Amino acid sequence: MKLCVALDLPSAEENLALMESLKSKDYLWVKVGLRSFIRDGAAFLEQIKAINPLFRIFLDLKLYDIPNTMGDSVDEIAKLGVDMITIHASSGREAMCEVVERLKKTPNPPLIMAVTALTSFDEKGFFEIYHTGLETQVLEFARLAKECKLNGVVCSCAESKTIKEQLGAEFLTLTPAIRPFGESSGDQKRVATLEDAKEAQSDFIVVGRPIYRAQNPKVVVEEILREI
Repeated sequence: MKLCVALDLPSAEENLALMESLKSKDYLWVKVGLRSFIRDGAAFLEQIKAINPLFRIFLDLKLYDIPNTMGDSVDEIAKLGVDMITIHASSGREAMCEVVERLKKTPNPPLIMAVTALTSFDEKGFFEIYHTGLETQVLEFARLAKECKLNGVVCSCAESKTIKEQLGAEFLTLTPAIRPFGESSGDQKRVATLEDAKEAQSDFIVVGRPIYRAQNPKVVVEEILREI
């Protein structure tokens, strides 16, 4: 299981200061989301790598558009040298297959992960949009992503173990909304602890607020790494 530290602080300077405090952690995964990328751009990714070239960058933009636009977008993303990206499974088979085909031309392509259901959804909210049960549809999205030859999916710990059992251990799961030691759930509905993530066989966990709001983020990261 790999830890992804979410860089969700209000400024590039604060995010970079956080990464400076973690610069000794070779191969640590770093999640750059929509807010940071819109505000700070590709230069921000280079600044992260300058702190430690061994950091692994997870560019979490959750692409969702028509197939050609998604393909064109990943052509550009491939030039950034990131290690993992996200697209929405609900963009459909054609779009997901297009992304996979485009990245075949890229040396050392990033992992492609399909977002199934955002962890801010509960059962009621998901049904309002998709008109089906959350757990059932997440598994169907995961099946479709695997058929399209994506590397894995983004899901909650509640679905990860079932996906592993149904689709195989090699199909990756990334679980956001991890509250390592039982912290507040905040705006997330489907949260989990480190123990939940282990039980769910998560390959990647995303931790944000419990790290960057801590008095000593490095200590929290070290505690998490020890646990996993």
